[in-house]
Amino acid sequence: MRSKIVAGNWKMNKNLAETEALLTELAAKLPDTQAEVMVAPTFVNLAAAVHTLDSSVIEVIAQNMHFAESGAYTGEISADMLLNIGIDTVIIGHSERRAYFGETDEILAKKVKAALAKNMRVMFCFGEELDDRKSDNHFKVVESQLKNALFSLEASDWGKIVLAYEPVWAIGTGETASPEQAQEMHAFIRKTITEAYDASIANNVSILYGGSVKPANAVEIFGKPDVDGGLIGGASLVADDFVAIIKAI
Repeated sequence: MRSKIVAGNWKMNKNLAETEALLTELAAKLPDTQAEVMVAPTFVNLAAAVHTLDSSVIEVIAQNMHFAESGAYTGEISADMLLNIGIDTVIIGHSERRAYFGETDEILAKKVKAALAKNMRVMFCFGEELDDRKSDNHFKVVESQLKNALFSLEASDWGKIVLAYEPVWAIGTGETASPEQAQEMHAFIRKTITEAYDASIANNVSILYGGSVKPANAVEIFGKPDVDGGLIGGASLVADDFVAIIKAI
């Protein structure tokens, strides 16, 4: 049975003191849930976050990593560096990395393989822009992103993959894909994976929705059969909002 997951991507927010305060509050207010709960603070606060949550079931994950093991890559972080401080799950392919830092499908494929080679779990993000949706190319775009970055993996690798569908037009804009639109795309993703691999892999991979989930819409979105949770942005920075979303799963 596939995992239910609620993950908070903090992006470039919260200094050290704010990070420790928010994590302490989240740990204290965490509801009883069968879902996996994850948070992704900024790199400089990851070690402190792991320490703060030492006695909590909340998992600390990374927002990104480089595909090289080491070398002259100023400002970058390797898989081994993350593993060394207790991080074994990493977000790869977030739309902001694609848009602002030029990460291509080829680069992302290398990152995914590098993470898997270190036995890390990968939360792989993908999704269409507004123009893709308006031109009715959203299914083609999503299929292409999956194929280019993931479909060269071995079937056994999929046990370490979590997918996060991001309708880019619904991130930070206040817009949200309707629950029906989310379900339609998540079902398409499973169909695409079934065709490339098999139904067992497709039915066992967790697919999260990553487009402006809030306490007000979480129950309806998470209630769809192919939506296994959410990758949460802004709402994960407020303890009560994130807790309400966790309760919704």
